[in-house]
Amino acid sequence: MASFRVSRLSEDIHRELTDIMRSLKDPRITGLLSIVKIDLSSDLSYCKVYISSMEGMENAKTAVKGLNSAAGFIRREINNRLEMRRSPAFQFVADDSIAHSADIARILGSLADEKK
Repeated sequence: MASFRVSRLSEDIHRELTDIMRSLKDPRITGLLSIVKIDLSSDLSYCKVYISSMEGMENAKTAVKGLNSAAGFIRREINNRLEMRRSPAFQFVADDSIAHSADIARILGSLADEKK
């Protein structure tokens, strides 16, 4: 039953983080950013958020620096929106899965063109 609660809260945190990231005014947080995965600890005290950018890994790394500097604000906003007893400490990590999947789609598309 605890795993159901963790998965439900991680989905809620994902939804709220998406909204909060749109409202941040840090110039490092620009471009098309996506939350790839959220790892929420079982005691709800730590949350690792994997961020990917369509512009590449360097843009994702600069966005992660901005998000890590705004982690206290994000923690307070999550606590206010979800009314949790204790809000998790956030750690943001750069991930290149969007660019990697775009490369795979491009390769598959070129193979399909060669086959025709």
